[in-house]
Amino acid sequence: METNKQSFVVNDTDTGMRLDRFLTSKIPTFSRSEIQRFSVTRGDKPVRMSERVRVGDVFDVIIPSPSAAPQNGPSVGHDFDLDILYEDDDIIVVNKPRGVVMYPSAGNLNGTLVQNVLAHTSLSMLGGTTRPGVVHRLDKDTSGVMVLAKSDAAYRGLVRTFMTHDLTRKYVAFVWGIPHWTEADITGNIARSSRNRQKMTMVKTGGRDAHTSVAVGDVWTRAGVSMMHCTLMTGRTHQIRVHLSAHGFPVLCDPVYGRGSARLGTVRDADLLEFLKTHHGQMLHAAVLDFIHPTTGVPMHFKAHLPDDMAELKAILDEI
Repeated sequence: METNKQSFVVNDTDTGMRLDRFLTSKIPTFSRSEIQRFSVTRGDKPVRMSERVRVGDVFDVIIPSPSAAPQNGPSVGHDFDLDILYEDDDIIVVNKPRGVVMYPSAGNLNGTLVQNVLAHTSLSMLGGTTRPGVVHRLDKDTSGVMVLAKSDAAYRGLVRTFMTHDLTRKYVAFVWGIPHWTEADITGNIARSSRNRQKMTMVKTGGRDAHTSVAVGDVWTRAGVSMMHCTLMTGRTHQIRVHLSAHGFPVLCDPVYGRGSARLGTVRDADLLEFLKTHHGQMLHAAVLDFIHPTTGVPMHFKAHLPDDMAELKAILDEI
C-alpha cells in the first residue's frame, strides 16, 4: 500500500508544544482531529499526541494513502459556476467567490468550493475525506486565486511549496486610514485570542511568526480610505486582516477586525455609506498566485481581477 511519509524536526520556537499542535502547524491542511489518527513515531517508537515536543525531536508521520481513506467524502454540488483559471491532469486553479466556504464543516455542509470543484473533476484524497485537494485556504469572505491538487503527486508537491513559502501570494485590500508611508514591512507573531477563539491576535511572546509586505496603491483622502497591495511572506490564519488592523488600517467591511461601526460616523458620502452599511464580507481579494508547477516544474502565474463588489467600491471612491 502506498503511503506518504514525512519527517519533522522540532526547533527552539516549537519546543514545549503538544505534539498534535506541533504537527498541525507543520501540516496545516489537516485538522488536529485528523492528525491524531495518523501513525507518528519518534526513533521508531510510537508517541502520544499529548506529549510535549523538545528541541531536536524528529517525528515521522505516515499520512494515509487514498486507498486507506474512507470513501465517504463530501458530496458534490453545483451551487455556482466555477471561474476556472487553469486546469490540467494535476492541478486546478480557480477564482473563489466571496461568501463561499472552502470545504464542508459544522454549519456549512453544502455549497462549498470543494463540493463544486468535485462536480467538475476529481481531487486528491491525500487532503483527507472532507478536504480533498486542499493545500491552502482563503477565508469564506475573501475572494481570489486558489489552487487545488487533482493528483497525489501534485498534492505532495504543493504542500511542500506552501510549507517552505516558495511562492508569491499578493492581495488587494481596501482599508480605513491614510498612511504617511508608501511601503512597509509588518511583522509580529500571531496567535489565537484567549478571549475569543474565533479571532487571531498579535502577541509579544509565543504564537507564530508572521510577515506581510505592504505597498500603498490608491488613496482617497476625503473618504479616509486607502487601497493596499499586500504580499504574504508567511501564511498565518487571518494574517493580513490582523496585521493591518493592529497597525491602524483595518479592512473595510471586516466584521471581526474592521471596527467599522466607529468609522461610519465619519462617512459623508451617501453612496459610500450605503455600500458600507449593506455590504457583507471584508474587502480583501487574493489577486495573484505564482508558484512552480508541482509535477512539470514550469513557473505558473495567475491573476484574478477585482470582484464586482470591490470594483463597485472603487468606482464609488473615485467619484468622491
